[in-house]
Amino acid sequence: MKKNIIKPSILAGFMELLPGEQKKFNDIVNKILDVYEKNGCLAIDTPIIEKSKVLLAKSGGETEKQVYSFKKGKNDLALRFDLTVPFARYVAQYYNELTFPFKRYQLGKVYRGERNQKGRYREFYQCDVDVIGRDKLSINNDAWVISLASKAFKAIGLTNYKFQISNRKILKGILKEFEIDNTTEVMILIDKYDKIGKINFVNELKGLIGSEKSEYLNKIFEIKGTNEEKIEELLKLNIKNSFFIEGMEELKKVKSTLEILGVKDSEYDINLKIIRGLDYYTGTVFETLLMGNEEYGSICSGGRYDNLAEKYTENILPGVGISIGMTRLFFVLKEIGFIDKYNVKSKFDYLIIPIGNTMEYCGKVMAYLQEKGYGATIYFEDDSLKKKMKYANKLGIENVILIGEDEVLKDKVRIKNMKLGSEIEINYTELCKEK
Repeated sequence: MKKNIIKPSILAGFMELLPGEQKKFNDIVNKILDVYEKNGCLAIDTPIIEKSKVLLAKSGGETEKQVYSFKKGKNDLALRFDLTVPFARYVAQYYNELTFPFKRYQLGKVYRGERNQKGRYREFYQCDVDVIGRDKLSINNDAWVISLASKAFKAIGLTNYKFQISNRKILKGILKEFEIDNTTEVMILIDKYDKIGKINFVNELKGLIGSEKSEYLNKIFEIKGTNEEKIEELLKLNIKNSFFIEGMEELKKVKSTLEILGVKDSEYDINLKIIRGLDYYTGTVFETLLMGNEEYGSICSGGRYDNLAEKYTENILPGVGISIGMTRLFFVLKEIGFIDKYNVKSKFDYLIIPIGNTMEYCGKVMAYLQEKGYGATIYFEDDSLKKKMKYANKLGIENVILIGEDEVLKDKVRIKNMKLGSEIEINYTELCKEK
């Protein structure tokens, strides 16, 4: 009777990688995390499953529709949809045991029931850095998290990125100055600018606030020049609103601190169209584009919030954070050909191939190499030499150690360089010199 074989497959919106790509993904992640650690960030982790009432305390609307929730016994549970909300709970819960300002990084999988589309995933790795203060937090931290993203991108060899930086207070001040009451609708529209295009934006904005105010706002969005020139032009608007004044002061401070931290002016643009949602962010906001590949959208985003954990504690916890969607970033880097050229240094140095009854000697050689810090393993299968060499070749293993009975008698090994095709016979204690 024929067995009912289930076709192996995964759900749409999930990503799996073959070993070669997984190796590159891991290397990119490790380089980014290394940057965060070397800049004083502390690692934390939080559960993938949270209590629904905790996880959904700060959410609503579209976000709540995307959450995977379920019941287990009497418990209402949900899978985390980002790392920020669990982090808010974490800070409130361990408030008395943390040292502030608290700088943390976290890498973890999150889950969103989004509509399946190219480059959008339902399960994906997110990599966050946040700085949380107790009652207050210096604006210098806003520039600092951007500088971390800059260092992280440089660490993986990415050069064509550009941060788009704004401050929500500036736009809020402009809208108030011109007595625009339907600010929520206007901000939603501005947030969609890149998706709907300039012509549609202009027409819709005119319908919301009228021709005169629409024309004025569009002129502000069209301000050109260097970042310094953009700031000068914005100040020439002579807007007296307190939100505008405070936002401009913060933006100038972020700009000067970025320079101190080594982020070049060419790495970012001041762009007032950056909103980052409606209520979550309160000051500095930023997104990151790959120049020449802007159609893929932001690869890294973040901003300043007044009180991270207001739903969980009376303590005032202002903060600023950045987030890289690692799964999405990897997808984009594959699409633009970056991953094809991305080289990872192998930690696997030698494949040891026994020929005949030489396993004991092979174990001795492997132990010596590993003791010296080299990566090495033995091919255990009883196959032909041709098949063993083909295995090494397919995996791209450069150095193969051949050990037959003659080598054991002479206390030697034969080492074959698969790239060059060369072969030498030496004492295994000399292998480290030959690598």
